[in-house]
Amino acid sequence: MKYVIVLGDGMAGEKLDVLGGKTCLEYADTPNLDKLAPISEAGLCKTVPQGYKPGSDVANMSVLGFNPSVYYTGRSPLEAVSLGIKLSSTDVTLRCNLVTLSDCENYEDKIMLDYSAGEITTEEANELISFLKEKFDNDELTLYPGMQYRHCLVLKNGATGAKLTPPHDISDKCVKDSLPQGVNAETYLNMMKESYELLKDHPVNVKRIKEGKKPANSIWLWGEGTKPALEDFEKLRGLKGGVISAVDLVKGIGILAGLKLIDVEGITGNFDTNFEGKANAAADELINGLDFVYIHMEAPDECGHHGDYKNKIRSIELIDKIVIGTLIKRFKEAGQDFAMLICPDHPTPCALKTHTSNPIPYLLYSSLKNMGNGAERYTEDQATKTGVYISEGYKLIEKLLEIK
Repeated sequence: MKYVIVLGDGMAGEKLDVLGGKTCLEYADTPNLDKLAPISEAGLCKTVPQGYKPGSDVANMSVLGFNPSVYYTGRSPLEAVSLGIKLSSTDVTLRCNLVTLSDCENYEDKIMLDYSAGEITTEEANELISFLKEKFDNDELTLYPGMQYRHCLVLKNGATGAKLTPPHDISDKCVKDSLPQGVNAETYLNMMKESYELLKDHPVNVKRIKEGKKPANSIWLWGEGTKPALEDFEKLRGLKGGVISAVDLVKGIGILAGLKLIDVEGITGNFDTNFEGKANAAADELINGLDFVYIHMEAPDECGHHGDYKNKIRSIELIDKIVIGTLIKRFKEAGQDFAMLICPDHPTPCALKTHTSNPIPYLLYSSLKNMGNGAERYTEDQATKTGVYISEGYKLIEKLLEIK
């Protein structure tokens, strides 16, 4: 038996008037999921424990079977691990977004126009981060370039205790009430303010503005954390596993869990990603040796953060048609028995443009037996209707791996 998790990040949401009172998941045309739902177990699962912010870090950790209350030490160190940064036990890491702020004179009065700086390219972002490194790096602080708008700051021999706000939580809002507070707040805020002065007229941004794109005119620091440690997935579950993702956070979790990082050309973390490449790479690995693969797709979440319901629907439809469709086809052709868990990590409602901690709908399918429990489609309402509820998200994977 082979096991696969198809994770549509932020795929769940809330009903929209513009969609006739349907969620994006309800509205989407998903013929493969429609076929699977009546013969699969559907239900709800609480992936974000009480007291935790509904981040992709906590939620993906849960879906992969790691209890956040035991293992979670912050978001940024997971990304640091993915970037190959060697952390000591006394290092403090922070996520460093390149963002677009409005041009109000005072930094405190600026509006968070885009947490991703208009989905800036990795090449442009690396040029900007390299420029900032020359200004900011010292014996205590080091900036590290990542992918697209996502980067990392490491504070050596630092202390935690800062109150920091994710930029995607304040889209279209004034930043005044969301600026750093607590430990090291002055240092972090001064860096953010100085970055604006350094970046606003940088040639990369001048060019982006001329092209009608949003400038990456500031850094935004958040996601404070310290060096984490996860148990080895194979030792814990007795299965050789792998992970496919364009997102450093998820890759970092995979590295710490001893999962194989499966490279796929052309993956972007958005709806223009190589869905077919992800599906075929997962099938290849499972048919040829691995027992378990985690396929993470960021596209629905990114669209949700931008309030882009049309492309969120499109992303869900592409996951259904290309990823799920390809997996079923490949396993059938190979005569391979498999079990599949389909779910988001958390909801990202388009109207809110940020995550919620509401329970996520899941679908659990086996190629060997009918597991149907009353769901007619894979939607939030249909999953609720079954009455199945898993209160501890890290136990969801156990239901998948119990299928033999």
